[in-house]
Amino acid sequence: MPEGISNLPKDLMRALSLLPLIFPALAMAEPIQIPGPQGPLEAEMIAVEGASDAVIIIPGSGPTDRDGNAPQMGLSTDAYRLLAEGLAGQGITSLRIDKRGFYGSAGAIADPNDVTIEAYAQDVRDWVAHASGLAPCVWLAGHSEGGLVALVAAQTAPENLCGLILLAASGRPIGQLMIEQFEANPANRPLMPELRDIVTGLEAGQSRDPASVTPALQPLFSAGLQRYMIDLFSYDPVAIAKDLQGPMLLVQGTDDLQVRPHDADLLEAVMPQAQRINLAGGTHVLKKSAAGNPYSTYTDSSLPLHEDLVPGIAAFIAQTSTSE
Repeated sequence: MPEGISNLPKDLMRALSLLPLIFPALAMAEPIQIPGPQGPLEAEMIAVEGASDAVIIIPGSGPTDRDGNAPQMGLSTDAYRLLAEGLAGQGITSLRIDKRGFYGSAGAIADPNDVTIEAYAQDVRDWVAHASGLAPCVWLAGHSEGGLVALVAAQTAPENLCGLILLAASGRPIGQLMIEQFEANPANRPLMPELRDIVTGLEAGQSRDPASVTPALQPLFSAGLQRYMIDLFSYDPVAIAKDLQGPMLLVQGTDDLQVRPHDADLLEAVMPQAQRINLAGGTHVLKKSAAGNPYSTYTDSSLPLHEDLVPGIAAFIAQTSTSE
């Protein structure tokens, strides 16, 4: 025992010995890797000793990292990091992953746009296999587009996959959602006919010469992104969800400006086993909207997660684990 420690009062020594039990969130986060197609896939793990459950957090679209940030897009939320830390406080291990081609998984493929939803889903299955060595029950928590990845991954359910947690996941094909999101901004009205035409073509498997696209839309429709969108737009989340069994949790913010409560309604209608948490005033990034500034949750990483998020997920996992 280090010098000085033996002189502490016995009650204080006992209290100090219990700290790891009282505050499991103090478990350290550490990067881990598994093999990818051309190089390693990486995730950040917070392992809670003795945990019965592990949650794999799947990020949303584009260059969103394992913490829930995309600096090149002005996205600064730390939402996934905060979720992982909150789950650790509930005794739940987590892995928050970087998608192939990005950040710690940059070496997994040469071109981050040369991907498909099925490729992402297979990576997630591989992470489930790894997480099965950390806890007997593994859950997928997919945010936004990551919700679609979770649904596809679960079609070929890996061993030890206990269920899905869909966080602000679309209930409609993503092409339809993209059109709705653009329509919500009146400034986009002059662009809508061309945007609808491009999306319709991509849904039919037809790409367009990026040079022929209006300059304001060109960043969205590079040749690489169009290849990805042709695959992405072909998926109907409801058609996939209706054939899945097992525990499901839908989490939807009432003030989400990107994925609407209607999307959760569509998924809930075909998954009678699903439970649902409505985050009152919750935004797409799982935080509570600030009055008069709904986009502050996208740019202020110091804002906390919605107060109902972590307790709701933990209660769902505990209830499901107890009933099995």
